[in-house]
Amino acid sequence: MVDVGQKADTLREAVARGEVEMQPQTAALIRSGEAAKGDVLAAARIAGIMGAKRTSDLIPLCHPIPLTGVDVRFEWNEARNRLVIESAARTVGKTGVEMEALTAVTVAALTVYDMCKAVDRGMRIEAVRLVRKTGGKSGTYEAE
Repeated sequence: MVDVGQKADTLREAVARGEVEMQPQTAALIRSGEAAKGDVLAAARIAGIMGAKRTSDLIPLCHPIPLTGVDVRFEWNEARNRLVIESAARTVGKTGVEMEALTAVTVAALTVYDMCKAVDRGMRIEAVRLVRKTGGKSGTYEAE
């Protein structure tokens, strides 16, 4: 694990995004709230937040971070039959929260897949990426 003890505490935020491609009828099922396992987006939101909180347990050498906030949001891209998942993670500390934001998006996407796989095994989780990060010595990063 990298020693971050000499680094200054700063406000840090990271935003990540990913997409779940699915059949139109799967998207309609999720939007209707009538999936057999329940409210897919509510479960995925909670799973994403829980995933962010457990990131250091999942990724070797990742520092445990006291998160001050995690948000998980959803938006439909109906033209492409995609659910866009975005997460923002925040902390005040010595190391960034990029991995926490990425983990939140990924776990939320996996939860959508799990809750809907009985009706659409062809769903694809794609384009998981860091969109923006702020804070720390390296400053701000914004994806193109």
